[in-house]
Amino acid sequence: MKEFAKEFYHSQAWKRCRDAYAKAAGGLCERCLERGLYNPGEIVHHTVALTPDNIHNPSVALAWDNLELVCRNCHAELHGAAKRYRVDALGRVLL
Repeated sequence: MKEFAKEFYHSQAWKRCRDAYAKAAGGLCERCLERGLYNPGEIVHHTVALTPDNIHNPSVALAWDNLELVCRNCHAELHGAAKRYRVDALGRVLL
């Protein structure tokens, strides 16, 4: 988490918004659903990234049309992070 965003992400306004959005989205990763996959959503992602200039603007930071519920793997892809792997019950590596 970027330093300028810490206060926002710990605020009650964000926590209420995040939780309400995740519930309204049905708890599943929206990107995976588009591909016919059913994975739990874990992160409410801002589609327009928060910056020091817009973080205090509720029409960006708290607007549902700027949010997306995603799983950890989709969130990593959105941010260009290294691919994450999971292991099934038999120890096989899954993408």
